[in-house]
Amino acid sequence: MEPVNLNRFAYFTAVVDAGSFTKAAKRLGITKTVVSQQVARLENELKTSLLFRTTRRVEPTESGRLLYARCVMIFREAEDAVDEVTRANATPTGVLRIAASNDYGASTIAPLVAAFVRKYPACKVELLLSDARLDLVADQIDLSVRVGWLDDSSHQTRRVGRFRQFLVAAPSLSDSLALSGPEDVVALPFIANLALKEPLVWRFTRDGFDPRTVRMQQSIMSNSTPAVLTATLAGGGVSVLPDFLAGEHVEAGRLIKLLPDWSLQTGGIHVVYPAARFRPPKVSAFVAMMTSGSASAERRDPPSALARSARR
Repeated sequence: MEPVNLNRFAYFTAVVDAGSFTKAAKRLGITKTVVSQQVARLENELKTSLLFRTTRRVEPTESGRLLYARCVMIFREAEDAVDEVTRANATPTGVLRIAASNDYGASTIAPLVAAFVRKYPACKVELLLSDARLDLVADQIDLSVRVGWLDDSSHQTRRVGRFRQFLVAAPSLSDSLALSGPEDVVALPFIANLALKEPLVWRFTRDGFDPRTVRMQQSIMSNSTPAVLTATLAGGGVSVLPDFLAGEHVEAGRLIKLLPDWSLQTGGIHVVYPAARFRPPKVSAFVAMMTSGSASAERRDPPSALARSARR
């Protein structure tokens, strides 16, 4: 088969849409002769008849119907590609509605929002913080930032970072502890986070091996991660906290990381979108800022109690 001139698809599609060569030529702004010649050459290139021609109307043949269906898809994809490029190069504007959990939203997303509106002054941001899961469609949320492990969802998701979990305690409590393994933690007063699915069950590994699962005995319970942090800082017990909340307190010596040779499960930081083909520039720009900042968000491991005492 000879090479096909793809430009002729546009002439053929216009004829099928209009139902005649005359109407197609008028729509395209060219002469009827040019349209007729281009379609005839396309039929010659494909070596098949694409149209039934009568004095009143033009109808596609079976091959013509197949080609027309494909052409519609091709032109739609081309239009979408142009739209996508245009959107990517457009300046973000309008109100960006973001949903996030109270803890991660206040500690990490709020500062990022401040940087975002400085960079894009034509944008405004509405940051909705709640530990309850908001309906992205009903609440008109542009994107939701979810921390942890995602449930199955019809929404589109993208992982933009990760976080670690630390077993920590205030220095007033940790100084009296002698822990050799995860099992030793069971007897300690534990501050449980009821926002988690299994607030008392924790799985430890050492260098990726030797898995240990322990069940804590809670002394304090709260459904708020910031409240768990505050109670832990006050010496109410040991607890497990994410690095984006506990990291700076460990660095400052307000919390001590226990069992530094053992690790807890790492979680993901995800952006969740309502189902859509393309994203507005404001959404793409904010996610790009999140992604570029993921290296700093994935904080370096705070020093352990042993390392801290060695520095003193």
